[in-house]
Amino acid sequence: MRGPALRSLQRLTSPPQRAASRSVSLSSHKLTHSAVVGPSTPPLSHETLYSYFNSQILAKHASRPALICRTERPGIHGGPPARIRNLTMDGGGERTYLAWDFEEFDRNIMALARGLVGLGVKKGDRIGVVMGNNSAYAMLQWACASIGAILVTLNPAYRLNEFISTLNLVGVSHLFVVPSVRTSHYVHMLASAFPSLSSAVPGEIQEERLPNLRHLVVFDDVTGSISSSHTRRSNFTGLKHWRETRAAVDFREVLMWNENTREALEVRKLADSLSKDEVVNLQFTSGTTGDPKAVSLTHSNLLNNGILIGNSMGISHEDVLCNVPPLFHCFDKSSSARSVPLSYLPLYPSPIYSPSDIVSTLVEEECTALHGVPTHFLGVLSEVEERRKNGENLDLSRLRTGIAAGSPVPIDLMKQLRAKMNLTDLTVAYGMTETSPVSFQTTPSDPVIKRVETVGKIHPHVTAKIVDDSGKVVPVGTPGEILVAGYLVQKGYWNDEERTAEVMKRDAEGTLWMHTGDEGVMDEEGYLKIVSRIKDIIIRGGENLFPIQIENVLTDHPAIREAAVVAVPDVKYGEVAGAWIVLEPNTQITREEVRNIVAEGMNPQNAPAWVWFLGEPGVAAELPKTASGKVMKHILRGWSKDLVQSGSGEVNGRNASR
Repeated sequence: MRGPALRSLQRLTSPPQRAASRSVSLSSHKLTHSAVVGPSTPPLSHETLYSYFNSQILAKHASRPALICRTERPGIHGGPPARIRNLTMDGGGERTYLAWDFEEFDRNIMALARGLVGLGVKKGDRIGVVMGNNSAYAMLQWACASIGAILVTLNPAYRLNEFISTLNLVGVSHLFVVPSVRTSHYVHMLASAFPSLSSAVPGEIQEERLPNLRHLVVFDDVTGSISSSHTRRSNFTGLKHWRETRAAVDFREVLMWNENTREALEVRKLADSLSKDEVVNLQFTSGTTGDPKAVSLTHSNLLNNGILIGNSMGISHEDVLCNVPPLFHCFDKSSSARSVPLSYLPLYPSPIYSPSDIVSTLVEEECTALHGVPTHFLGVLSEVEERRKNGENLDLSRLRTGIAAGSPVPIDLMKQLRAKMNLTDLTVAYGMTETSPVSFQTTPSDPVIKRVETVGKIHPHVTAKIVDDSGKVVPVGTPGEILVAGYLVQKGYWNDEERTAEVMKRDAEGTLWMHTGDEGVMDEEGYLKIVSRIKDIIIRGGENLFPIQIENVLTDHPAIREAAVVAVPDVKYGEVAGAWIVLEPNTQITREEVRNIVAEGMNPQNAPAWVWFLGEPGVAAELPKTASGKVMKHILRGWSKDLVQSGSGEVNGRNASR
């Protein structure tokens, strides 16, 4: 083990114990119908998040590495200088970036928990956060969990109206932000929209359009950062606006380092009063179909799902994970909850997605695991290919596992990740925010073909079935809607009983089922394939076309980097397929060729009647995506309608060739 992170792990005295691989053998016989029940082992934990952290990790593994943030300097949060500790390099050399063991992580978590109590935070209060991936965010997750506050994870891509509506929807009383992310200046945006913030006293914000907000806390991630690709002039602009906003409090001023205070006693009382079934996190659905909702997740949801995901990966305290997805997303929220119970080391290469920083982290820290959505992996793979093309020797031999999830993973991408990045044990997971998030997952022991063509088998303690429009379980090999039940199902959409009742329904036996809205097919061994979002299915002349299948055929072509297929209105057939294409650099292809790729690779009825190349005249330069990398197909459908009306993009039409 040569990397600095792994050398720290190598010095640990406790013997390595790799997490047991999940066994999901359903039975010795083949399935005839699409219904499965996961194993009942290992047993579920009945602790709260911080209780588990305290009893199972801190008490046993205090000296193990817990968190590394490669763009933050040591001591960024202040505190008594004599007590600030940072993990050293092999041989005793000082690290130039933040690196904590679990004891130091907990010291910072508790300082923040006491500070939250000092700000008047009570059990059940909603605490909003808008940040990139950093140590303050990680601290806030666990500090809120320790006192029963509910963390509200907000998308940094939100604009003002979205901020206002989401903050008010769940009643956020305390908002934690960074000055800027990319070109978004949050403090300036809020101060410009609400002049009262420039004169309000901290803790006494009175704003008519934000009636619940009392505190605005800003984490200075600019002057405390190490110069990197994310530190730009715009960040300093955001910092200037913060200093001109009287209502804003410095994150470091919130931290209470004194452990013998009234607040410390209150933290202990609150921690003892918590239940595993209480809501600890509100996450907004990604909005790929529009109209986000606030998903209510409990301690039990996040803790147990995190443990079981890690077990499926075969990950342990020996592993070093490069964590790429944004912390506001259900994927990374689960990862944060997972890293503690399994005590592996998560690294944040940068606050925002940066393929360059990610590849450097993978090599320099000798990472063994990588998480991301397909868009993330595409960018990292492209960076690896470009560096190697330029003669750089990238040693990725330690890399082996991780998760690709969040949206369908093209088969060709899985093959390239195995071949070019050594991700031989990469797992694919399926789930949704409402299920904490993962319900199905492949394992390293699954046959390769199952790992590249399916999302695996059912998780332990989870039940699933695929049903037709009448609710009847369909035979294996037959498409239908995926329903999921078990400990992992959310408590409900926050303050929205009507929309909760639309998707969470009890059957005659009393089982509460989450209706996912996803179309899937199960084989006789219990492996699941995702066919499409039900709302994304294209009905052409009464026949169902599944965009994911068409996209897989398209992205298998060497000239096509990404493809997104949507329904386009058609007078004759009702709907036909429209394909949005991102080409590989320095390649060219015609619309007819795109159509023929599909016509020859599957039923010709699936061939797109309309094709648009991203970046061509009159067409957007990029696919519209959520901050977590999902293509927003409701936006693409709108764009498609506009372009169809102008006649642009029709195959065999007047604009058939590029």
